[in-house]
Amino acid sequence: MQLVVLYLSTAVLFLGLDAVMLSRVIRPLFERHVGDLLADNLRLGAAAVFYLFYVAGVIWLVSWPALKAGQPMQALWQGAVLGALAYGTYEFTNFATLRGWHPAMVATDLIWGTVLTGVSAWTGVLIAGAIAR
Repeated sequence: MQLVVLYLSTAVLFLGLDAVMLSRVIRPLFERHVGDLLADNLRLGAAAVFYLFYVAGVIWLVSWPALKAGQPMQALWQGAVLGALAYGTYEFTNFATLRGWHPAMVATDLIWGTVLTGVSAWTGVLIAGAIAR
């Protein structure tokens, strides 16, 4: 049960925060620099696959070990590292290979992925730990 609470709390927070950031900051930034590359409609299936697997990876690699160790701050820092690796891979690869990929896009998305992953992992551990008491 604790694992289910951990996954759901992390996923809800991750999705909620990301939806706000994507609509208010990331999409306008990407439209300004590479708008011609953006799909007219969001491909929900692809987005769902990413979110389901990414959150599962965060749980497996970061949150579950931190929860078992009783170390929520471990989830914050390790989640931030994982977020920087994942979002950095995407952003720096695109910056290296795609014309028009702007440094502001790299910096904004890299910082966001780092903070989002760390905070989501940390909060999920706090919630799952509180419910288990």
